[in-house]
Amino acid sequence: MASKAEKMSREEAGRMGGLKTARSKGKSFFKEIGKKGGKSTAETHNSNFYQEIGKKGGNSTSRSQTKEFYQQIGKKGGLASSSKD
Repeated sequence: MASKAEKMSREEAGRMGGLKTARSKGKSFFKEIGKKGGKSTAETHNSNFYQEIGKKGGNSTSRSQTKEFYQQIGKKGGLASSSKD
């Protein structure tokens, strides 16, 4: 972290602000603003928007992960869904 004599970077200032907000507001604050953001996004975008960002995320993940990664998450998903029955 920068000393008072040094200028703080935007990244450092953002991190400090985020930590201060997290300490003062708590998890419920972030949960509520996330819910509001999700509702707002759903109202302003159609299903093609979600398909497009899902495809982008999937492509990005597939380039950076291994076969073992997908086997592991598949196994976890299978266990989680079988425990709901």
